Amino acid sequence: MVGLTGLVALTGCRTSPTVAAYVGEAQISVDALSTAVDDRLADPDIAAFAAGDRTAYARQVLGLEVTERVYAAAARRYDVEVSDADVADRIDALLAGAPAEAVYQQLAQQQGVNADDVRENIRQQLVRQRAAAAAGTGDLSDAALQQRYEQSRDQLAQVQLGIITVPDQATADDVLAQLTADPAGYPAVAAQHAGSNTLAETQAFTADQLPEVLAASVAATAPGQGFTQSVDQAGGIVVGFVAGTVVPAFADVRDQLAQQAESEADEAGAALVGNVRDDIRITVNPRYGVLDGDQVVAGTGGVVQLLEDAGNGATGGSGD
Repeated sequence: MVGLTGLVALTGCRTSPTVAAYVGEAQISVDALSTAVDDRLADPDIAAFAAGDRTAYARQVLGLEVTERVYAAAARRYDVEVSDADVADRIDALLAGAPAEAVYQQLAQQQGVNADDVRENIRQQLVRQRAAAAAGTGDLSDAALQQRYEQSRDQLAQVQLGIITVPDQATADDVLAQLTADPAGYPAVAAQHAGSNTLAETQAFTADQLPEVLAASVAATAPGQGFTQSVDQAGGIVVGFVAGTVVPAFADVRDQLAQQAESEADEAGAALVGNVRDDIRITVNPRYGVLDGDQVVAGTGGVVQLLEDAGNGATGGSGD
């Protein structure tokens, strides 16, 4: 990535005007930072993004350069390796078929980052996850996901619920009696009372998907039974029928479980990278500002996130 030529052995004091930042035993020269900025500004979309405040953009790029080196140190400490192929595979998964060039152009226009920045951000996400796994807190294997599935069966359980809305209580009582006597006849009964607030077939709902107004009644109703409830919003009496509860198969929720595990691993990994950042003596040339988390700022701070679905960089402080 642009700027690696500026990473040289640290000698002398940490206040040289030719150094933009010191990161541990290395430094990022002012010339290397200038090259990194200019290379990005060769992209017209990034140039337009940075046009309003070139100084602020230089700070942004310096923050990226510092963070890249922090993550390189973290990868060494936790003995993890992320290949270019790993990064490419992860990006392909995140894009899910969307045209890469269009996404990169949007990021250039909105956040002033180029394709190399995107790849580095994804590399950092994978470093976080693998560092967590190396520390025993972020296992993303199929076996671990299967164990998570078994432990989460109660939370994954779905209520098979029918909802039929009728105009009055007498009709509601009759409908409920029919459903209780013959649950399989639900579609036929529902067809007699079709409308925007009637389900033609029973549907599976997780706890957070249930209509809030019906949640308490559903929770209090045993499978194979139902309830009636006046609901003003529905314009009548709702007959709720709990046909049963089902737990989705592992294959149906594997992606959901994987996302949860990745999020937890990312959080754990960020803490580990933060430890590395805290241990590294980082000094930013005051000409550019101060280090706030993973960004160089003028003084008030704020963290720029390169890819919203790709996770944040590690947080930490700087040394003198």
